[in-house]
Amino acid sequence: MSTKKATAIKQVLSQLIADVFERSGNKALNYKQVSAKLNIADPTSKSTILSILQEESKSKSGLFKEVEAGKFTLRELHTFVVGKVDMTADGSAYIVTEDEFEDDIFVAPRKLRNALHGDTVKVYVYEKSRGRKKEGEVVEIIQRFRSDFTGILSLSKRFAFLIADDRKMLHDIYIPLEDLNGAKDQDKVVVTITDWPTGSKNPVGRIKHVLGKQGENNTEMNAILADFGFPLAFPAVVEQEADRIVESISEAEISKRKDFRDILTFTIDPADAKDFDDALSFRTMADGNYEVGIHIADVTHYVQPDSALDKEAFERGTSVYLVDRVIPMLPERLSNNLCSLRPNEDKLCFSAVFIIDTQAQVKEQWFGKTIIHSDRRFTYEEAQEILENKEGPFSEELLTLNKLAHILRDRKFKQGAINFESTEVKFKLDENGKPIGVYTKERKDAHKLIEDFMLLANRKVAEFIGKQGKGKNKLPFVYRSHDAPNEESLASFAQFAARFGYRVNTKTEKEIAKSLNALMHDVEGTKEQNVLTTLAIRSMAKAIYTTKKHSHYGLAFDYYTHFTSPIRRYPDVMVHRLLEHYLAGGKSINEEMYEKMCVHASQMEKKAADAERTSVKYKQAEFLQNQIGTVYSGIISGVTEWGMYVEIEENKCEGMVRLRDITDDFYSLDEKNYAIIGQRKKKRYQLGDEVQIKVKTVNLAKRQIDFTLMS
Repeated sequence: MSTKKATAIKQVLSQLIADVFERSGNKALNYKQVSAKLNIADPTSKSTILSILQEESKSKSGLFKEVEAGKFTLRELHTFVVGKVDMTADGSAYIVTEDEFEDDIFVAPRKLRNALHGDTVKVYVYEKSRGRKKEGEVVEIIQRFRSDFTGILSLSKRFAFLIADDRKMLHDIYIPLEDLNGAKDQDKVVVTITDWPTGSKNPVGRIKHVLGKQGENNTEMNAILADFGFPLAFPAVVEQEADRIVESISEAEISKRKDFRDILTFTIDPADAKDFDDALSFRTMADGNYEVGIHIADVTHYVQPDSALDKEAFERGTSVYLVDRVIPMLPERLSNNLCSLRPNEDKLCFSAVFIIDTQAQVKEQWFGKTIIHSDRRFTYEEAQEILENKEGPFSEELLTLNKLAHILRDRKFKQGAINFESTEVKFKLDENGKPIGVYTKERKDAHKLIEDFMLLANRKVAEFIGKQGKGKNKLPFVYRSHDAPNEESLASFAQFAARFGYRVNTKTEKEIAKSLNALMHDVEGTKEQNVLTTLAIRSMAKAIYTTKKHSHYGLAFDYYTHFTSPIRRYPDVMVHRLLEHYLAGGKSINEEMYEKMCVHASQMEKKAADAERTSVKYKQAEFLQNQIGTVYSGIISGVTEWGMYVEIEENKCEGMVRLRDITDDFYSLDEKNYAIIGQRKKKRYQLGDEVQIKVKTVNLAKRQIDFTLMS
């Protein structure tokens, strides 16, 4: 027998032996017991099993260890796994490990040992005797994902419970009457878990905040923030630190900076914006080229490392934009006052300044600290009117900038950037925050002009640092990285898009981008636009902050970072500090520390996006609360084993048609083809199909909308 074949047989036998120990709960066994469990009786094979056990136990990285003379077990490494709990609706869970190639481990409800959704746990893993699905049981809760929960207080004379809003929190929380903090029956509250007595089904908690009466706008918006772990107010020490900052700018500080106060400068922002963190300056040079300055609020001048302000901003990670409010990353004194680039005031900035020719090619660049004086604050609508009418304040400068922006944009798409233009839904709210109308927000040239110059600054800052040094000498930096799409996800999307007559070429990255852009252009204004755009975005990888990769697939940039919004994003604060450090000739920083900060920033960004989506869901439910019985046209936007989601064409509100409510047949999910199929009549309801639905019920507490399918 060849050595190669013998090695392969040994590997197979080793795995079979490991399976025996896993099935027996890792009980100590000798080679005879292992042989018997494998139904092996011949002496040669038994001898091989013994030699495998002995050889592996002598190696530190071996599968087995000898626990007593002639008796072996699996090493702990292979029977205990650390991962995060992903709870299901029935009370069971899957443990998701960091190893992307490792299968999720199923844990039955009785074996969760009080672990909750998102907790990091240690699990004892064993194989089910039937099939190959991994099962396990929680042996240790390493870290709780959260201890605070929002919900409704249920109060009686002798005890109280919190019924949590989070559907994945399957335990009511017991609250002693002395820990009610003034809350009344049916109030919406925030409870923090203080104890979970051994043997008790329910944890014990105390009321941290009384949010108010359920159904009130302020109560529900604050509940969403609390549910995602965002604080409802700044700690007093942070507000006090902000209040102590000196507003006046000293001559000594001005002398350290490049002075742009005499150069035409303006901001373009939403009409209701208060935190203006970017401004553009513009002038035509003697040689016919243009100087364009992208001036960003110098937040790091005011927010010093390790200060209370800095620690709070890092923990929050980002500002949160709910339907009716902004929860800023920095206290208002900074975000709306000191750092905001308000018109007719001297302001400190960190700037990226470019000399650009008429073809939008960058001829020279400069990065550094500046002082500016904004001459005008434009809303997007005002700037758009000037661009369309070609007249008004600074019309010549705005039109030139718009022309340059168009060239930058076209070049970006030619190089393979993907143009995702999804419909953004906005609500018209009354004075009490109740939605009285829905409209879609249109992105015009004024929005894109600002975006294109911000992209230019972000890309050039990333290139400036990223191209310095190679290998061990590279300068660690914070990048906004975006991977190429997963091949399987993209192939699945291409197959779905083909049903609408759209072709996605998946042969090369450039062809993918080209065909996706053609698709996005062709679907604009069609009923399937939102469904196809949403699915296309889902097939893409998620952008993250990292020190490890610097390219951005979606934008087709080899280097990209976030430099332009330090008032509302902490990674931009990190980028400002690092850029200043390296401009001053500073040495390499601790990359591992910054990578951990990047991971936290990415997590907080996701939480903020989830909170924003949840606030939209709530307003959609609130808007349709008065539309019970109304019939609408809709597009099937999602399918699951229990129903199909439908998005109303008129107002983009999304709800569910439950399979149990479709009575003309028994329907089941065809996951591969994104469809619901009737078992007898074979009628299909497919993603993207147009259907007529009637608003059946609305549950505001659960933010759920149910529709009835009209035959």
